[in-house]
Order: sequence, then structure tokens, then C-alpha cells
Amino acid sequence: MVFDFLQNKNGQEVNDFYKKLFDEIPDLIFEFVIAPDNTYLFPLVSKSVTDFFDLSPNHFVDSDKFLVYDRIFEADRLSFFQSLVQAKRNLTKWDFEFRVLLPVKGLRWLKVVAKPESYPDGNIAFYGRISDITELKEQEIKLKISEERFKFALEASTEGVWDWDLSTNNVFYSAQSMKILEQESLDIFDNPERWDQIVHLDDLAKYYSEIQDHFANITPFYENYHRVLTSSGKYKWILDRGKVIERDASGKPLRVIGTHTDISSQKEKELELIKTMELYSQQNSRLLNFSHIVSHNLNSQAGNIKSILDIIDAEDDLNSNKEMLSYLRTVSNDLNETIVNLAQLVQIQSNSNIPIKSLELNLYLNKTLDLIRNLKNQNQVTIVNEIPDGVYVDFNPAYLESVLLNFTTNAIKYSNPNKSIVIKYSFSLENGKKTLSISDNGLGIDLKKYGNSLFGMYKTFHNHEAARGLGLHITKNQIESMKGTVSVESEVGHGTTFKITFQDDLYD
Repeated sequence: MVFDFLQNKNGQEVNDFYKKLFDEIPDLIFEFVIAPDNTYLFPLVSKSVTDFFDLSPNHFVDSDKFLVYDRIFEADRLSFFQSLVQAKRNLTKWDFEFRVLLPVKGLRWLKVVAKPESYPDGNIAFYGRISDITELKEQEIKLKISEERFKFALEASTEGVWDWDLSTNNVFYSAQSMKILEQESLDIFDNPERWDQIVHLDDLAKYYSEIQDHFANITPFYENYHRVLTSSGKYKWILDRGKVIERDASGKPLRVIGTHTDISSQKEKELELIKTMELYSQQNSRLLNFSHIVSHNLNSQAGNIKSILDIIDAEDDLNSNKEMLSYLRTVSNDLNETIVNLAQLVQIQSNSNIPIKSLELNLYLNKTLDLIRNLKNQNQVTIVNEIPDGVYVDFNPAYLESVLLNFTTNAIKYSNPNKSIVIKYSFSLENGKKTLSISDNGLGIDLKKYGNSLFGMYKTFHNHEAARGLGLHITKNQIESMKGTVSVESEVGHGTTFKITFQDDLYD
């Protein structure tokens, strides 16, 4: 059954109810009356007044009004009084927050909410309550300070902030994120497609993949470097970081927050560093090529000179010695030309451009064949030269000497001891490119086993005492520095064919 206190004629029972009710309400309940002569009456003040003002209900009389007024924090007194006067004059709700400075509890925040009523006798009564909002206000102040610090940190930093609500598919982009895009610096709410549409096409796949990996809990956070198109039509490099902060019961992401950082300057320095490292790498490669040519080519020529001088010392026949001296002159001229070519390489060590000339292929092949005469088994070598006369290729002279000599000496070094050595040189056009093939009938190479490392530095494939694993690596480096390519075909026990494709074509 429902008991209506308003219809209850037992006044004592009603009074007992309200007394118990007021005792349980933590707020200060009051009736405050302002008479026409501006005297103050407090017909009703709950006993919690002691907790709010460090005063007893007996002090809430007109004669003690200044005692109560003095409890209000000095900086709030004027605005407190003005808010009361305005509510009284307009008969509008009195709603005001203010501070009190109490002898025991110190500084407290209070809030008064009251409704005014005007009576025929000229009295205006306020019926309402006062609440202690100190803890709420302290939290509010702390939150405000925290927000101001966060705002200052954002404004002072170069990082933009984004907050993606996946349930609504809306993203908050901070003003700094917009500034990175060279757009008006305002916080905005948008859809995630805004950023997706400006990511560089070459970066999109990795961009999508890495955020999906984080969504799937494969990675603890999301981090991606990508380029974005700015309003000026230029791309900037961005470091994009994020983390899921809320998931549903099944683990599906609901909210992600993250940052955008403009790293264009760092990326430019990184790319510049890579270019510098590539330049150093090229210079180191040229130095290695140079040292290989010095040790390989000059050693062969010096060996030839020594052999000729030994023959001259051993021969008494004048005609024979004249022939050897003539041959010595040829070797000497070749040595001089090699030294000239090496000197040119020394002069351009600090330059990324290696001099290229149009060279007659047979002329340089004949020089190579002259250089191998001092090898102990050279008498067993059969040379098959199918290169037509008048074939020219664009190459560096020292490099061409080195390439031809290296492939030729390898064919002799790794020959089959049970066979006479046959080395074949042939020329062709493949896809319009000039191509030189050098074939032998030597030991061959197991390409299934060694194919991927064939041209690697310090890689050897036979138990030859002179093998160092540098020749093929350097030769490939020299060919590629001339923008050519080299390939190999080989079968164990049947020999090897190296195919050099030059950069220049038939019409060069």
C-alpha cells in the first residue's frame, strides 16, 4: 500500500519522518527568508550545518549573518552576494559554487542550489540545499591542469595525436596532425579514409599489414614509417604509432589511439647517409678492383718478362735472342699500357664515374693470350677465337683486361687434368645487346650446390691451392660497374661457359 504523508493528519508522524529523512541526507537543507527590510530569517536549517560551516544552527540568525558571511572565502564573497541578489530580484534559481575557509576543516568547496518564492507579505523565501563538492572540485581542477599540460605538450611538440573509435569509424586528428599535412591547424573529427587516401602507393601494403598485425594481437603496438601527400603536393615521411586501448569480449578492437611524427628531416639525412655509404662502397669496390688488377695483371706481365730474360740468359744464339728481345718489347709495351690504364683509375678514385672507351675486343683478347704464355701448362692450351674482326665494346680498358685475364686463367687453373685444355671465345647479339661467351672443357661447377654463392667474396668451389675466392667476385663487380651483366652455365666434368652481356647494343 502507498502511504501519502500529505494526507496524513498525524502531524507527529510526518515530523518524525522528515526528521529521519533529514538526518540521512548529507547535504545542508535550509529555508532562508529575506524580509522586505532585508533582515534574514532561517526557519529551517538541518543539523549538518555544523559540518559545512563549523557553526551551530543557533548562529543562523540575522544578528550573526556576518559571522556566516565571513566564512566565505574572501575572493568569492562579492560574486556570492551578487548571485543571491540576482536570484532574489528575478525569482530565478539560485545555483552557485563558492569556497569557504573554516577554522577546523580549512578551505572547502560548496555548492548552493535553491528555488526562490515570493509571498504577499513581501518576504522572499529560498528553499534548497548546500552540497560539499570539495573532492569533485579537486578532481576537476586536477583534470583541467592535466588537460592544460597535455595541450601544452602537444602544442610544444611536433607530434600529432589521433584517436580512432572503430565502433563509429570516426577518427580525431589533432591540430598538429593537420599541420603536418600543411592544412589549417584545427582539431577535427573525420573518417580514417582521410589518411589512407594520402599514403604513398608504395607504402600502402605495409601500412595496412602492420596495423592489422596489431589488431590481431600479433604485435604489442603498431608502428609504421610511410609517406603522406601534403596540401602542397609534396610527400612527407611520417612515423605513425598506435595502440589498441579497448577491445570487446571477443578481442575485436574498439578504440585505438596514436601519434603522427614528421620525420622528413631525419629521413632525408638517412637517405643522404645511404648515398654516402653507397659512394664509399663503390670506391672500396674500385680499390679492390685496382688491387686485383695490380696483383693479377702485373704479376702475369712481370712473369712473362722474367721468362723471356731467363731464355735470353740461357741462349747463345744471337738470332734467337733478337726474337726474344722483340717479344720482350711487346710485353714491355703491354705492361706500359696497363700501367697507364691503372694510373687513370687512380686519378678517378674519388669520382663515381669510371672512364669508358670504345675498345676492340680482339685486340684486348690477344693481349690476354700473350700474358698467359708463362703459365706452366700453356703449351697444352688450345684457343678457339670466333670473335669477328672489328668488334668494339664500350668498357674501361683496365677492367676489360682484368675480366678477360681472370676468365682465361680460371679456365686454365681449373682444367681437367685428363683432358687437353680448350678455351673458346665467341661473340653474338642477344636481344640487341653485344654478348661475349668464354667456354672451357674444365672441371665444371655444381650450380645446384654453389649457384647462389658463385660470385660471392672468398667463395671457392675446388680444392686448388691457389684459389682465394676473389676473382669471380671482382670480375662480376667490374662488369656490373660498366652496367653489364654476367651469367654462367656449367656442368661438373664437362666445363663452364661465362656469358658477358655489355651495356652497348649493335648500334652503339
